[in-house]
Amino acid sequence: MESSPPMMRHKRESGEGPTVLRLALARVSSREGLFLALFLALLSAMPFIVAAHPQLTDYPSHLARYGIMLDGGRDPFLARYYDFHWQLTGNLGVDLLIWPLAKLIGLEPAGRVIGMIIPPLTALGLIAVEWVLRRRIGIATLMALTFIWSPAMVLGFYNFCLSLALVLLSFALWVRLDAWPRRWLPFIPIGLAMWLCHASGWGVLGVLVFGYEFHKRKSLHAVLATWPLVFPLIPMLLSGGAKGALSYGSGVGIFKLAIWIQAMRDQSFMLDVATLAIALLVLLAAAMARKIDGRLGWATLILLVLTFAMPRHFGGGDYADYRLIAVSLMIGCLAIDWSAPRWLVWLAPVLFLVRLDLTCAAWEVNSRETTQILKALDYMPRGARVAGIIVVEARGWALNPFEHVTSYATVRKSALVNSHFAIPGVHMLRLKEGGKGFVDPSHRIVHWPGRKVWLHNFKPAKQADYLWFIGRTMPSSLPEGAKVLFATRHSFLVRLANRPVAR
Repeated sequence: MESSPPMMRHKRESGEGPTVLRLALARVSSREGLFLALFLALLSAMPFIVAAHPQLTDYPSHLARYGIMLDGGRDPFLARYYDFHWQLTGNLGVDLLIWPLAKLIGLEPAGRVIGMIIPPLTALGLIAVEWVLRRRIGIATLMALTFIWSPAMVLGFYNFCLSLALVLLSFALWVRLDAWPRRWLPFIPIGLAMWLCHASGWGVLGVLVFGYEFHKRKSLHAVLATWPLVFPLIPMLLSGGAKGALSYGSGVGIFKLAIWIQAMRDQSFMLDVATLAIALLVLLAAAMARKIDGRLGWATLILLVLTFAMPRHFGGGDYADYRLIAVSLMIGCLAIDWSAPRWLVWLAPVLFLVRLDLTCAAWEVNSRETTQILKALDYMPRGARVAGIIVVEARGWALNPFEHVTSYATVRKSALVNSHFAIPGVHMLRLKEGGKGFVDPSHRIVHWPGRKVWLHNFKPAKQADYLWFIGRTMPSSLPEGAKVLFATRHSFLVRLANRPVAR
């Protein structure tokens, strides 16, 4: 067969460049954008897959609380050390969900599975919102994915993060049922369910609904459209709320500045601050180019204001204002209404992927260290009284995943530990022994460079049989008579010389 003439070959070769350019500048199809977003949604669960132990800061203490709750007083040691009092409160999402799941697959697998579900479920919520608003998936969702792994998720705020995922799906349903005159019917129970999962999530749903309705009506009467969501106010008023439910804390101005700087705090200072800067610049550019969808734009503005107006403590929970920063940025990115060219759509999730890769790497390393640290449990009898101590480096940036690792002693050894969230009037978990103050944060010591860590007079150790230390800075002293039973590079377990308590 004769070869093509040189002129024909030249035309084909010179046409390849323009073809690639046309593809890059073309708009993505609705199917292409959807498939890309769904793939990234599944990918968001990767940290839970690469790590043997979820590296969420508060996770071990939550897991211990679930275990005490599920035990119901059958374990003699748990019954002796702990009380669990159910309360109707806006912070029960995973507490209720783990009940049937743990019965099926066990406590630790159930906690892991729920955590693994939350990021993809949040991504599906983002996809649902953009799809129902625009019938396409573009840079809005792909940029918003970055904020799934926010500090709230890294810290292990399970109930809040689950509620946010469900709120996005609920808001998508609100938009989808816009023309139905009885839309209020399903949203009365939905509003109650969102509040039961987490009160802050319920508040975010109210803001999203108000912002959407305000854009349509251009009137404050839009607040009346949110009436199906107000019914959780009844149990809130009847219960009277938790002690210390509203508090700004000290140094409000400095704290507000600090939480904004740390808006996406995770592993790398440079990357985390750059993430915040990029998000704000993109939102500013979109606003100047009039590419903000008002149906989400008003909610974004309200959420941004709330990050400054909200107190730090709300409903017994901490960082109520802090966790809203990532939510406001997520909704802000979702509000970007721009049918961008293909190359920009595929570029949009790069920040999400880079951050996810760094998180996966850190989880894999820290999980291996957790496995080594937990070998200390082999030297601890069931029902031990343990004074945990975690040294937190004041100058460190990465969130410390080991702050509540000592709570695994309760999960696996039915031990009394001082790292639980068990403040009377605030939490459902109560301690019967250990004395006043044998709860979070009595196990934390903030270490400043140049200073020594002294443990000879560590108060919780006076109420314990064992002292379990975890930290990068080793102590300069131990309680008198302490005997080291087990040690790793950054942890050790000692038997204390306290007089044994009759059991």
